[in-house]
Amino acid sequence: MSGVVPSAPEKSAGEMENQIKSTDPTPDDLPDYNSHFVPGPPGPAVPPPAGYPGVLPMGYYSPQQPSTFPLHQPTGSALPVQYQPGKYPMPHQSAPVMWMPGPAPMLNCPPGLEYLTQLDNIHVLQHFEPLEMYTGFETNNRYDVKNNSNQMVYIVNEDTDDFTRNAYRTLRPFVLRITDYMGREVMTMQRPFRCSCCCFCCPSARQELEVQCPPGVTIGFVAEHWNLCRAVYSIQNEKKENVLRVRGPCSTYGCGSDSVFEVQSLDGVSNIGSIIRKWNGLLSAMADADHFDIHFPLDLDVKMKAMVFGACFLIDFMYFERSPHRRSSR
Repeated sequence: MSGVVPSAPEKSAGEMENQIKSTDPTPDDLPDYNSHFVPGPPGPAVPPPAGYPGVLPMGYYSPQQPSTFPLHQPTGSALPVQYQPGKYPMPHQSAPVMWMPGPAPMLNCPPGLEYLTQLDNIHVLQHFEPLEMYTGFETNNRYDVKNNSNQMVYIVNEDTDDFTRNAYRTLRPFVLRITDYMGREVMTMQRPFRCSCCCFCCPSARQELEVQCPPGVTIGFVAEHWNLCRAVYSIQNEKKENVLRVRGPCSTYGCGSDSVFEVQSLDGVSNIGSIIRKWNGLLSAMADADHFDIHFPLDLDVKMKAMVFGACFLIDFMYFERSPHRRSSR
């Protein structure tokens, strides 16, 4: 028939089902885009920016990152390390700290004491704490240890709780943690509490300092001896056997002049070295900002150098540490 319009071809049931599914906006199977990805040529290697932590947490250095500061410099390098230990140098920080180049490990030398094998003189500089003067609140002591070239050798931080510091003041037991240029704790010094109420000749009233290097391994003790008019100490090994002695001046300590504590042999005949508390004028008289010069022979056993170094802090706390004046309760 000529008036009949031809109809569209009938679609099978399977084709109708596929058409209905195609209108669904969420297809069942997502396309595999990775199969169509063709990697291009590798781009230029760009080092990470300074301070980028990489796979390590912030505050640590990674030797795999060339843009960060190196952990150490080769032995014999004339250039000092120029960064602060355990921190990334930030733009807002002050000038970098000049550190003594890190020495190579040595046989028969506790790790961290390699610096002392190269030195016959070190300077111990206490930080000035204005908070102590204005508030009367005793804070943890901090010290910088430098060589004659004004390069940092160690940093010393007291680790004592607030109650102990402010309750016992200069008689307080303390823990000193000595760190190197990597922020690694290389020495620990501990002073136990000793009662000073009984007779001075009583052994329980004599002050003592234990030196550990590495932390947890005792290398010696600094023991006070009773004397009527001067400070006398024994420097002992890990078995508490006397090796050297320290003999202080017979005068008022730190009054207008340097105070010299001589490091001597046990018989007192020969002088081995000295611990000198420098007089800094009004700063020494009114504030805790002491400056010590420590001298010892270059070939002295490195453990004994560390013990003389430790004796400096016991002397500082016993004779030159000044507690802030407490304000009146009124």
